[in-house]
Amino acid sequence: MQTSDPTSPPSSPSPSQQFILTPVRTQDQIRETADLAKTIWTEHYTSLIGAAQVAYMIEKFQSVPAITAQIQQGYKYYLMKSCGISAGYTAVLSEPMEKSLFLSKIYVEKSYRGRHFASETIAALKNICREEGLEKIRLTVNKRNHSSIAVYEHLGFVKVRDVVTDIGEGYVMDDYIMEAII
Repeated sequence: MQTSDPTSPPSSPSPSQQFILTPVRTQDQIRETADLAKTIWTEHYTSLIGAAQVAYMIEKFQSVPAITAQIQQGYKYYLMKSCGISAGYTAVLSEPMEKSLFLSKIYVEKSYRGRHFASETIAALKNICREEGLEKIRLTVNKRNHSSIAVYEHLGFVKVRDVVTDIGEGYVMDDYIMEAII
């Protein structure tokens, strides 16, 4: 896995460059991330939480204004690129006081699932943790999202507790908090 600099000229990826995490820095990249979010969330989460809550959560957490605000608050977003095509995205927030990295978002478009992009991303995030002196990666996952829970467990995450979070408009997030020790 590599990261790329958006100021570098594009080049044809070699086989070893098929997966790259690209920092989200520009308005175009933020819009691309929001568009990916809408596609991924609509496809994956509608059956878990319903269309109305998906639409609400996309607007509240995954829209251009929401992503822009999160970046301004210190979140780091990355597009997952495969041969130059955006296949997913991730967002993290360093929490130095807790010695942890909060994995806020990690989403892969359906046609790219099963290609180890989540594994590559988690490996890159573990490297970030080592560089920043952080000891664990923490995330939340919907309790009914069994496929993602299985992936996280395969990648070394364990459930540490349940949490129900009121997100407004009568909706809640009913999640597990999972952690992986670095």
